[in-house]
Amino acid sequence: MAVTLDQTIAQKQHTFLSRLFASQTFWVVIAVILACLFLSFATDAFATQKNLYNITRNITFVAIVALGMTFVIITGGIDLSVGSVLCLCSMVLAVTMHAGYSIEVGILATIVTALAIGAFNGVLIAYLDFPPFVVTLGMLSVARSLAMVASNNTVVFQFGPDHDKLLALGGGAWLFGIANPVLYMILLALITGFILRWTKFGRHIFAIGGNEHAATLTGVPVRQIKVAVYMISALSAGLAGIIETGWLGAVTTNIGTGMELQVIAATVIGGANLAGGVGTAFGAIVGAALIEVIRNSLGLLGINAFWQGTFIGGAILLAVLFDRIRNFRRSD
Repeated sequence: MAVTLDQTIAQKQHTFLSRLFASQTFWVVIAVILACLFLSFATDAFATQKNLYNITRNITFVAIVALGMTFVIITGGIDLSVGSVLCLCSMVLAVTMHAGYSIEVGILATIVTALAIGAFNGVLIAYLDFPPFVVTLGMLSVARSLAMVASNNTVVFQFGPDHDKLLALGGGAWLFGIANPVLYMILLALITGFILRWTKFGRHIFAIGGNEHAATLTGVPVRQIKVAVYMISALSAGLAGIIETGWLGAVTTNIGTGMELQVIAATVIGGANLAGGVGTAFGAIVGAALIEVIRNSLGLLGINAFWQGTFIGGAILLAVLFDRIRNFRRSD
């Protein structure tokens, strides 16, 4: 039977709308917009330039790490060590520069540290079949302990001859008054989105998360890619550590504590599936935005900050529930 042009267009539009309304990321975007509108009318402080500047900047640290976590979760893994890795990398940068080395040397040392940790995690998981939960939970403790050793558990706030360069790197606003961390987040999100959408490496990541055994049979280098995604996750934590050090102007061994939960929450809320096979860069950014809006709103509405964990945990449960409902509908 012949199909008219109008029927074809209508079918495509219906398919697009169906995918849009079935997208968890879409509904999270709607939630963020509605929350912002509500807070703009309910409080006088939310829509101010200073508060919006702080919100966008605060989103970046969780979002950057969540971009790296997205790679891991798509493969069906988990990385609980990112908060401690961020702490260790920040401390490596601070101690190196405090010793008189340039900012370039400090950043290089930080990146090497992050990649070494990611490679260590990845080898244990991919080649020795250690459970990701156990490996990264152990690294959570090891990395923070090494940060304490490196600094003798003291605050580092002097960064040598390139002190001002580091502060400008993390705390400046070089383009149109936009905070530098936001620019870094946008750039990294574009790179992440390109890798996941347009490269063979990205397709292999989704293949592993969808069915690891089938991916192996089709010739996907599963072990190498698993090592790579944990290196990317650690690298994202290291980059976030560099930026956050420049923003704060000081490093303590408490930095990044509990961050792994926020990062995983941002990734899952943004649409990633903990079972693997699903995840986007945009979803990680949107999830981080919702978490920051929730955190910011508690103070503006006079709600006890201790409720933050309840709201974020509830958002995670809703995200998982949404995914389960979507899977049930597909199976039917």
